[in-house]
Amino acid sequence: MPTAHVPAGPITYADTGGAGPVLVFGHGLLMDGRQWRKVIPLLSEYRCITPTLPLGAHTEPMNPDADLTEQGVARILADFLDALELDEVTLVLNDWGGGQFMISQGRDQRLASLVLVSCTAFDNYPPAPARPASLLCRLPGGGWLLSRMFGTAFFRHSRRAYGALSKVGIPDSLYDEWFRPAVENAAIRRDLVKFATGAPSRRRLLELSEQLRTFTRPVLVVWAREDRMMPLAHADRLVALFPHASKVIVDDSWTLVPEDQPQAVAAALRAFVNAA
Repeated sequence: MPTAHVPAGPITYADTGGAGPVLVFGHGLLMDGRQWRKVIPLLSEYRCITPTLPLGAHTEPMNPDADLTEQGVARILADFLDALELDEVTLVLNDWGGGQFMISQGRDQRLASLVLVSCTAFDNYPPAPARPASLLCRLPGGGWLLSRMFGTAFFRHSRRAYGALSKVGIPDSLYDEWFRPAVENAAIRRDLVKFATGAPSRRRLLELSEQLRTFTRPVLVVWAREDRMMPLAHADRLVALFPHASKVIVDDSWTLVPEDQPQAVAAALRAFVNAA
């Protein structure tokens, strides 16, 4: 995979190429661009780019002094767009919604539009099911202990853990790939712990969310009606927050809508980008 070098460290990415409108896809904790593997083949008319952000499934560690808080990773994403000199980007986020903070930090100049697909928002960082893992990471050796749980059926498939993300379920072979870097590499675990413990206070999160009102370009909110991690009420709150936002509600899906309902996501993206 090609690598972009940003101030915080190396960011690998996949790029379908082409001259069509540019879509950049974010991903969730302990995942990478393969979170969108069912959707991107349905969007052949677009240039689709999937950076692997330092959320625990990355294979190259960040610099030791890298800021991997929610705001820090948002800056890394903005730096990635700069490094590739991408303009008029449609940024698509699912599960992790911290890329929104590019706006609150004044780093959204390269964005033409924003798509939020069942993701963290407002003060839901981290979501309730992920908070025990975040607390564990605050303890000495907690990151290592957490990584020992990655191979268990409970962590992968219980509805109180990663099993709550996808209604159809994530293949174990993909979990193996996503979890291996943090299991095998102490520097990746260091990055994972920094991110897992890097959410601002709830008060600060709400302050940052208020600043998103300054984003006057088109926004699409795509939410799973049955989401177990991201409150359905947040979809309406996001539509009310952004000046030019619309909403699509998807049935028969949990948080990972690209996994559970890829056709619906692709159709919503195509209609939104073509109209924007």
